This record gives sequence, structure tokens and C-alpha cells, in this order.
Amino acid sequence: MSVLTNSTAIVAEIRFNSTDYTVFALVLSISAAIGVYFGFFNKGEDTTDEYLMGGKRMKTIPIAISLVASQLSAISIMTIPAEMYSYGIHWFFNVIFMIVIIPILNYMVIPVFYNNNLTSCYEYLEIRFNKPVRQLQTLIFTMTIFFMLPIFIFLPSLAFAQVTGYNVHLINTIVCGICVFYTMFGGIKAVVWTDVIQAAIMLISVILVGVMGVNRVGGWTEVFQIAKEGGRLDVNFSLDTTTRSTFWNLSTSAILVWTSYVGFNQSCVQRIVALPSLAHARKALILFGLGFMLIMFFNCFTGIVMYARYHDCDPLTLGKVTKVDRMVPYFVQDVVGHLRGMPGVFISCVFSAALSTLSASINSLGGVVYFDYIKPHIHHTEHKANVIMKIFVLCCGVYCIFGGMIVENFRSLLQVIFSIGGVAYGTTCGTFLLGMLVPRAHGRAAFIAVAFSILAMCTLVTKSWGRNHYQSMPTSTDNCPALNVSFTTTTTTTTQLPINDPIAAAETNDEFNILDLSFNWYPLTGFLLTFLVGVPLSYIMKPAQDANFDPKLLSPIVKPFIKYELTQVDELYELKSQKDTLKT
Repeated sequence: MSVLTNSTAIVAEIRFNSTDYTVFALVLSISAAIGVYFGFFNKGEDTTDEYLMGGKRMKTIPIAISLVASQLSAISIMTIPAEMYSYGIHWFFNVIFMIVIIPILNYMVIPVFYNNNLTSCYEYLEIRFNKPVRQLQTLIFTMTIFFMLPIFIFLPSLAFAQVTGYNVHLINTIVCGICVFYTMFGGIKAVVWTDVIQAAIMLISVILVGVMGVNRVGGWTEVFQIAKEGGRLDVNFSLDTTTRSTFWNLSTSAILVWTSYVGFNQSCVQRIVALPSLAHARKALILFGLGFMLIMFFNCFTGIVMYARYHDCDPLTLGKVTKVDRMVPYFVQDVVGHLRGMPGVFISCVFSAALSTLSASINSLGGVVYFDYIKPHIHHTEHKANVIMKIFVLCCGVYCIFGGMIVENFRSLLQVIFSIGGVAYGTTCGTFLLGMLVPRAHGRAAFIAVAFSILAMCTLVTKSWGRNHYQSMPTSTDNCPALNVSFTTTTTTTTQLPINDPIAAAETNDEFNILDLSFNWYPLTGFLLTFLVGVPLSYIMKPAQDANFDPKLLSPIVKPFIKYELTQVDELYELKSQKDTLKT
């Protein structure tokens, strides 16, 4: 452990050097250049289809990489290692269960969109149910993204402020401006190709930081031995619904959240259906799953390495790091800070993750807002639509800048994300699967089910907000350097959030209170409420006269029970003809 002690003494002030600034500026310049290229030199037709879908001629591998990049937001890069550091290995089940999620998407969900030639997942809800259900779900999507956007970009700004000392809001303004620029002018093509560059940076960074961290600790065996002794590899199989993280609540939330986020979120569906055929979409999702698991494995592993490095000299307790969300940049400077330019590469990685998620979200949000809320009230032209969507993208950028001032005050960003997502993702997944899996489901029942679920989940989250603070796993300051002698008298310190009186009271009371439910159960709760209300009402209530029970709107897995015809998985005729011509 002497290696740890000596190196910890070295890490004092974390600052960029000229090489780091150059690397960081280069990454942002590449993103801006891609926006310039697709916005001014490789412009397609001035249509909404071209701006939002790339003319439905996107390629499989770039789309797959883009999906990976946009799922790996700065939240993932910054907070997931911190989550593993503080609470152990449980979040890793979000990665493992991608093995289950990809088949669900490929064989249950995505074929429905291709069967019906849909470019918007919310268009499906209007056809399958009715317009009020679509409007309610688009409102949920809009509000969810609205709350998420400032968080997406604030975290990397926080990291940059940690390593440079610059004002976090100044950095936020500059980076938001660059993201808005290439998203506004380049459309989906710029979003996808910047994602490709950004994903490469992320992959290199997380692998390098993880491997270098292992080397500093003393090898893989030492990392896992320390993590095991500190309880970071223990899996909690408890059925207690108030426990923060268990195998059961993480596995169920993983399946529902990722199925909803990838399969029923317009920012992802928009890119998936931009591919020419269902076969291309399936290949892209398989590649996405593999890429996601690869990068997220190293990202989660970084958290375990962080614990192995600081298990007996916790920087949070010493005051070297003020929030657990700032542990990652501190760790990066510690393990690769001696390599000139590497801190710049990693901070670029964090910004790349944020930019990919932010740009994809803003691009899809612009399309949803225009087609659902603006188009019905104006005289539509393709040029006018593109102008309005670009103005909307600009407004989103301004909002993100001011929203960062509020996000700065949040204590646990990952818990905030899961609380917001718990309201939306479970209900959204329940609504779509109600339409795809239950032939008798109809619009009237679906609307009541969605409204009830959202109202119930909003009430639960609002009333429990600030109530449930979870104690993190113990850390120590036993082996800190002599210069921190004031801390060495402490044998074992637990870095935790403060526990207020209501929680202390709850710990002495064995009665179950729904407000004490772990936020990791929120997605399943929203999903079950939607189904438990929607299915019975579909049989009890009489459907509207124009209710649509077309079998094509159902998932392929109901094929054994009704007459069902799958969509063709071949390429579009014109693409196939081009290949045949090239062969001859």
C-alpha cells in the first residue's frame, strides 16, 4: 500500500497544462468542423426528412456507434464510477442485462416501427390508440428531456472547472454554444458523425484510465482483493424494497429503463429507423449492445479501481474532493496526470459523452415539438419547418446555460436522474408494450392508465424528495500521508449523505412506507401501474368506434396467437439495385 500513500501525497492542485488545452480545443474543433461540413458543404435537400432522418440512408456502423455514444453521457462517465466507489458493484447489472435488452428490442419492438413505416415512435401511439395518448406521451418525453438537458452538459463543465479552475458557468456557455452550432446547422448527419469521433475518444479514455489505475494499485489481483475486503464486490439479494441497490431492483430497472430509452425514446428511434431496412436496424442494435457493454464495463471497473486506490485514504474525507461526482477527474489526474496531454484527453472524453447525448436529445426534441405542437397551428412548408427547428435548438442551448445554475445545487446527480427517469421510463415502456402485446388494449383505457401512472409516480417522487438519503459504504483515512496528520487519527470514516430526522425515525419503525421505496424501484412501479390499470380497463371499457386493432400494430411475438405478417428485412430496392450494378 506504500504506492498509494506516496502517490496520494503528490496529488494536490489539479491543473491543465498547455498540451491538455490543445487536446481539448482540438476535440471541440473537430465537432464544430463536422457541423460546418454537413451544414454548408454537404447539404442535402432542405426537408425535415433530411434534417431529422438523413434521408433514411444512414449506414449501420455509424448509427450503432452513435447510439453507444449518446447512451454514454457525461452522467455515465462521471457518476457511475462514483456510484461504484460509494455503493459497490450493483450498478454493473445495468451493463450485464443489455444481453436481455437487445433481443427484446430486435424481436419485440423495432419490427413494429418498420412494419408500419413509422419515423416517430409517438406516431405509433396515435395510430394504435388515439391522439390524446400520443400528446400525453410526447409531453412526458418533452418534460423529461427538458429536465435532463442541463444535467447532461453541466457535469463535464464541472469536471473541466475541477482541473482548470475556470468558472463552471463560463465553460458551460462555451460548450453549449459549440453543441448548438453543429446540431443546428448539421442536423442528424452531424450528430451521428460527431458521435463516431466522440465514441472513439471515450473508448480510448476509459480503457487507458482503467488500465493505468490498475497498474498504480499493483495489478488486477490486488484491485479485486481490496474491493472484496471493502465489500465493493458484494451483491445484495435482499427483497427489502427500501434498500437502495439490490440485484432485483437494478436488474428490473435496467431492463425497463434501457428498453424504454432505446426502443421508445425518439432520440434513439429516430436514428434506428433512419437505416434503410429492419435487417440493418437489427445489426446496428447488436453492435450497439456490444459497444455499450465494452465501454461500460471499463467505466464501471474504473469505480472499483478508484476504491482500491483510495480505500485507506479517502479524498472526500480529506476535503481534497468536495463532492463524490468530482472523484473521477481527481482520479484521472492522479493516475495519468504524469502523461502529458492525458488529462486533456479524458476531459475531452467527458465532454464528448455530454455533447453526443445533448445533440441527439436536442435534435429529436426539436422534431417532436415541431410536429406535435407547432405544425398543427401554422401553414407548413419544409423550409419553414427547418428554420423553426433550428431556432428551437438555439433556445435549448440558452436554457441549458441557465439550467446549469440550478443543477449546481443538486447533491446526488445519479439519484436525480433515476428519480426523473423513474417517472417517465416505466410508464412509457408500459404504454408502448400495452399497445404491442395486448390485442384488446384501446385508446380510452390507455389514456387513463398513462395519466394514472404519471400522477401516481409524480406524487411518489415529489413526496419522497429529500426524504431518502442513503448511507454509502465505509472508507478509511488510516493510511494517509503525514502531511494530513489531522486525519490519521481517524480509524475508519464513512463518507455519506446526512441523515435527517424523518429517516432516522423510519429506521426505528418496521412499518412499510411507500415514500421509503428505493428510487431504483420507480421504473417497475410506473410500468406495473400502467399495465394493472390499462389491461383490465381494456376489457371493461368499450373502445371508441375508430379504435385500431390492426394486427400489424402488434409485436411479432404475438404471431402464434393471431394472423400476423412480418415486414421484409431486405434492403430497399434502389439500394439493392446499386449493389447489383456494382457487382456486374
